[in-house]
Amino acid sequence: MPFPATRLRRLRATPVLRDLVRETRLSPADLVLPLFVESGPRAGRTPIASLPGIDRLSISAAVQEAGEAVALGLPAVLLFGIPEHKDADGSGAYDDEGIVQLATRAIKEAHPQLVVMTDVCLCEYTDHGHCGLLRADGSVDNDSSVELIARTAVSHARAGADVVAPSDMMDGRIGAVRAALDEEGFSDTPIVAYSAKFASAFYGPFRDAAGSTPAFGDRRAYQMDPANGDEAVREALLDVAEGADVVMVKPALAYLDVIRRVKDATKLPVAAYNVSGEYAMIKAAAAAGALDERAAVLETLTSIRRAGADIVITYHAKDACQWL
Repeated sequence: MPFPATRLRRLRATPVLRDLVRETRLSPADLVLPLFVESGPRAGRTPIASLPGIDRLSISAAVQEAGEAVALGLPAVLLFGIPEHKDADGSGAYDDEGIVQLATRAIKEAHPQLVVMTDVCLCEYTDHGHCGLLRADGSVDNDSSVELIARTAVSHARAGADVVAPSDMMDGRIGAVRAALDEEGFSDTPIVAYSAKFASAFYGPFRDAAGSTPAFGDRRAYQMDPANGDEAVREALLDVAEGADVVMVKPALAYLDVIRRVKDATKLPVAAYNVSGEYAMIKAAAAAGALDERAAVLETLTSIRRAGADIVITYHAKDACQWL
């Protein structure tokens, strides 16, 4: 019925009523904390200037950080490795004694209840910074790169990773990873596919943290054009057909519409990556006094959940847990 019989404000009158009819819930159980783990003799933490509050971690510091995540109620961490040495083939990615493999073993031994997800890519390990092997002309060769991505995923699973997350955006890599895992006896290891990973301007602080900025060119030949929503849905559906257990949209904030479309199209669990540039923007605005950090973070994370994300990967995870 029209006003005055219909008054939607009735259910907004008190905090209890507002909470009772809230449509979208946000809890620590929805969040995943990314961790940068570095190899080398240095122990402890190295602050990342472009990511205030986030550090590069030695293995011992990563174990400590994982313990803090468990204490806050976070269900999972996502590991990114920073090797001491890089080469053209990214061999540190699939080395069974590589930094992610060693960190995975250490974290699982100390905190067996914590889900350890591992980023599966070559860009942090190649001396050229691209996500695969290069042809003579400098372009990335899809099929030979896929072989190494699958090899990396198996190495991570062998080290104890609960979930592998291929982020390279090579065609056919989800099917190759699924086949390789199954062949090696890891048929129960889920795959979180970076299905719609856009060539975004919001990755800058991450590349600073991981030392993965391409030495030449960019990644637009394999990451997605930010203008393409239909293609994102096609990418996600292909990954589902190849065996993905969860599909991901990255970044999150500029792609809330894509999150919704991918969720509706796939009917699978959807992860969204609230990336480094999105984190840094809020931090910078809060430091300048332009907004309230707590309110902005919780509103942002809620919007990602409202768009359809079941899992939110975010550098805000620890703070958000405390605020929630």
